[in-house]
Amino acid sequence: MFYSVYFVNRTLSYLMSLTSTLFSFPGQCIDSVSIEESTKIVRVKCRRDKRYKLHDSVTGKPCTVNRYIRRRIHDLPVSGRVCHVDIELAQARSEDGRRFIEPTGFVAKGGRYTTRFCHFISGLCRYMSIQAVSKHLGIRWETVKKIDKTVLLSTLPALTPSELKNLVHIGVDEVARAKGHDYMTVVYDLISGHLIWVDHGRTANVLIHFLEQLSPKTKEGIQAVSMDMGQSYQSAVRKVLPNTDIVFDRFHVMQNYSLLIRKERNKAFRNGTHQEKKMLKGTLFLLLKNAPKLNDKQSDRLDDLLESNKTLCTIYMLKEQLQALWCERDFDSMVIALDAWCQLAKKTRILSLINFADSLLHISESADRLFRF
Repeated sequence: MFYSVYFVNRTLSYLMSLTSTLFSFPGQCIDSVSIEESTKIVRVKCRRDKRYKLHDSVTGKPCTVNRYIRRRIHDLPVSGRVCHVDIELAQARSEDGRRFIEPTGFVAKGGRYTTRFCHFISGLCRYMSIQAVSKHLGIRWETVKKIDKTVLLSTLPALTPSELKNLVHIGVDEVARAKGHDYMTVVYDLISGHLIWVDHGRTANVLIHFLEQLSPKTKEGIQAVSMDMGQSYQSAVRKVLPNTDIVFDRFHVMQNYSLLIRKERNKAFRNGTHQEKKMLKGTLFLLLKNAPKLNDKQSDRLDDLLESNKTLCTIYMLKEQLQALWCERDFDSMVIALDAWCQLAKKTRILSLINFADSLLHISESADRLFRF
C-alpha cells in the first residue's frame, strides 16, 4: 500500500512538473488543463501569481492593483489540438493616478497570440505560403500576414551599415525594381539569411557606398562575397575589401550558361530549314531542364533534337559536364576540372562557348583571387 501511494504521488508530481514546463507563463499559476468535449480545444486556466509585484514601467516605482482582468490568448497547438489559455492580468494604478495593464513577456500588449506561437507562425511562413499557413492553423490570412510582419520587424538586423556586426559571408545581387532598366542592389547575410541593405542602382559606386560605411572590424571579418559574374560588383569588392574572396555561385554560372543555350537555339531556329524549325519548335525547356527531371517522352524528343543538331548537342553535353563540377570532392579538384572543361569548350570552335570559357578562365586566374562555387 505504501509503495502504491508513493508511486501515485511521484506520478502526479511528474505530471505537474511537465504541465508547468509546457505552459510556462511567468506571473501566472496554472489552475487546470482540460479538453472540451465538443470542440476538442485544449483549455488552460491560469490565475495571477500574487507574488509578482507591480512596478511602473516609466518610473520604476511600485504600483497598486486596481482590479484583475481576464483574457483569452492562443498558444502553440498541443498534439495537433488548438490551445487556448485563460490568463489573469492586473490593472495597475500608479502614484500619479495613471492606469495601465501590466506588461508580460509571453504575449504582446493587446495581442491574442503568445510570443512563441507568433514565432512559430513566422517560421512556417519561411517555408509555406501565407494561405497554406492560414489553412493549416485555422487562422485568418490577414492575421497570419500581420503576425509574420511583426516578427520580422522585431528580428531583422539594423539596416544602418555602420551598426552591422559579425558579417562573415555576404551576398550581393541585383533585382528589377520595375519594368525596364530600373534595378536595385541588395546585400544579404548568407549565414543568417537576413537582408541587410538595399539601394537604388547596380553600379560599382552603389556597392562601394555600402562597403565603406562598414566599421573596420566588420570589414576585416568578411571572408567572402557572393555575386553574379558582372564586373561592377567585382571591382567594388576588390577596391574596398582587397583580402576578401569573391564567390560566383552555381545559380549565376548556370544562369549565364542557360542564356547561351537560349541564344544558340534561337540562332539555329532562324537559320534552319522548315523541317529543322519544326523539330526545334517548343524544345527550349528540354535543353534547359535537368535530364533526370525529364519523362520518357521528353527524353526521346530531346535525343532526336540532339541527333539532328550537332551544335546544340555539343552545348547540351557541356552543360551536363559543367554541372558535374559541383560534385568534385574538394576545391583543388574543382579547379583542375574547371580548367579541363574550359579547354574542351574552346576546342569546339563555337564562338559563344569560347567566350563563356574565356570569362571563366579570366576570373579563375585573377591575381590573389579565388574562384569558388
